[in-house]
Amino acid sequence: MRSLTCHNRAGHIVSEGMTNAEQTSVLITGGNKGLGFEAARRLGEQGWTIFLGSRDEGRGRAAADKLTAGGVNVVMVPLDVTSDMSVADAVRLVRQHTDRLDVLINNAGASGRAIAPADATVDEIHSVYDTNVYGPIRVTHAFLPLLREADCPRVVMVSSGVGSFTVVTDPEQPSSKIHELAYSSSKAALNMITVRYAQALPEIKFNVATPGEVANRKFAATDMNFHTGELTVTEGTDSILRLAMVGAEGPTGIFVDRLGPIAW
Repeated sequence: MRSLTCHNRAGHIVSEGMTNAEQTSVLITGGNKGLGFEAARRLGEQGWTIFLGSRDEGRGRAAADKLTAGGVNVVMVPLDVTSDMSVADAVRLVRQHTDRLDVLINNAGASGRAIAPADATVDEIHSVYDTNVYGPIRVTHAFLPLLREADCPRVVMVSSGVGSFTVVTDPEQPSSKIHELAYSSSKAALNMITVRYAQALPEIKFNVATPGEVANRKFAATDMNFHTGELTVTEGTDSILRLAMVGAEGPTGIFVDRLGPIAW
């Protein structure tokens, strides 16, 4: 993974991902397992300060303890992205440790029950949107003041290849034959939200990652897909880390997998 550069608060160039006098800080939602935990481990091993968001406090503390045992500087943050109160409490906790947030990774996600369009109800759609769409908006809005205090603020939205109209309308892609409504549409909405943030807030890098290989029709093995993916969780976080480490002159408003940019 190539390290890019930003200027620290003293005006000196530092390498993102390397330990420095003012460590790079990142909040990862849904960080207690899967892609979130692996991203935390990889960034923590490079000297980043990890704010590990977890809806389940017990699992979050267990994950944080595991990272701490590996030498990672981690703070467990109880965080339910569907709750205004929980997100507000998370902001207060993070502020106790830092006056800025360099990177936000909106990773927490809900798969829904793969209900076909003819059978999908508003309740089913809402439960998925509450995590996948409203959650990232809720967390991003709450942490904008801390992000704006950073010199190279970045927001990474963890989406999916099924959020791409190009992918879903390609008959060669398996997802074109999976007739569900909630998850794919929620990720398409998240993609648009990210582009609109990027356009409106050019001082912050807003980008979208999918943990797969669209061209090769591969996805990462996680709990969400019952570990049926062909890519490892480490491979699945390659795109996330790439965007988390974007430098001051790097792109904003792009959609990538681990092989590079993909079509919307």
